[in-house]
Amino acid sequence: MDATEPAQSAAGPHQLRRLLDAVVGVSSDLELSTVLRRVVDAAAELAGARYVALGVLDERREVLVEFVTVGVDEETRAAIGDFPRGHGILGTLIHDPRPLRLPDLTLHPDSYGFPPNHPPMRSFLGVPILVRGEAFGNLYLCDKINGDVFDEIDEELVVTLAGAAAVAIDNAHLHARVAEVALLEDRDRIARDLHDTVIQRLFAVGLSLQGAARMTDDPALTIRIDQAVDDLDSTVREVRSAIFELHAGTGPTQSIRQSVLAVCAESARALGFEPTITIDGPVDTLVDASTGEHVVAVAREALSNVAKHARARQASLHLRAEGGQLHLRVEDDGRGISSPGIGGRGVDNIRLRAQRLGGTVSIASAPERGTVVDWSVPLH
Repeated sequence: MDATEPAQSAAGPHQLRRLLDAVVGVSSDLELSTVLRRVVDAAAELAGARYVALGVLDERREVLVEFVTVGVDEETRAAIGDFPRGHGILGTLIHDPRPLRLPDLTLHPDSYGFPPNHPPMRSFLGVPILVRGEAFGNLYLCDKINGDVFDEIDEELVVTLAGAAAVAIDNAHLHARVAEVALLEDRDRIARDLHDTVIQRLFAVGLSLQGAARMTDDPALTIRIDQAVDDLDSTVREVRSAIFELHAGTGPTQSIRQSVLAVCAESARALGFEPTITIDGPVDTLVDASTGEHVVAVAREALSNVAKHARARQASLHLRAEGGQLHLRVEDDGRGISSPGIGGRGVDNIRLRAQRLGGTVSIASAPERGTVVDWSVPLH
């Protein structure tokens, strides 16, 4: 808060009605992305702000991994490039989660400046969102539409909104967990049906096709039948992988498979898209807990590097347990690196984890052709 500003009068009836409408609005949905969008829109309406953003923090509460905005159109966002990670004044709220109000943010000692194509901003109001006492993210408001600076009333209104947003976000998380528990009740039944019915029928169809192939002398038809059999084999592997995942979901703790899927879901915020995920084989049966921790850490580090540096449009993760080896492959179509030997602390950690387990890692990359990380360790 800017202590030099004079005290302001209390909020009027019209502002209080808008606050009530905003609280009801953000609390009326149980889907997290919808809640975040409503919070941003409500903050803009309450404070009369031209620009509003809600920055969501990562699990370590160190950097921003999601940025929901209002006031900046898609063309401007594309011209600006990557969303902020939490430098400058945005970082000030991360390290000190208390309301911050500035008449001119460019004069603050932590001011980091703006990237190219970013609209100019002056007046600033930042308010943390604390869910169950822990930082979830921050609301950032810039420039009132009427040209005034943000005052004490604006701060009080947005702080109250942030409190309601915290409850709505917590409710959204709880709703997702309840839905997950309901899903678990049907996992065993679905897994049995897949194994006893679907896989057996696929095997039967494959055998029938192989029998038909021996009855024809047409090379082209034989090739097509062989391709169909290969496709069926791939489908059987995918169904088996789904069965493993269903069984893994019934245990008391999170499986390695679930942990890797959670890392991919978490990385989607920073990437801006969902990575493609393939998991082959009984990884939860063959991979011990210690190795699993390394796998999850390597997957997180590799996807984090893609989000931070690659500017990729697509990324994939493939985890496979086969032949006494566990293979993890992370691939993107980003801008690549000039030399596979170049790497920061994250790449060094990936190499070190492979060495500790007696495994290997290779990084193939070329400018504008993406990067492939192949990480492999023996299974004990």
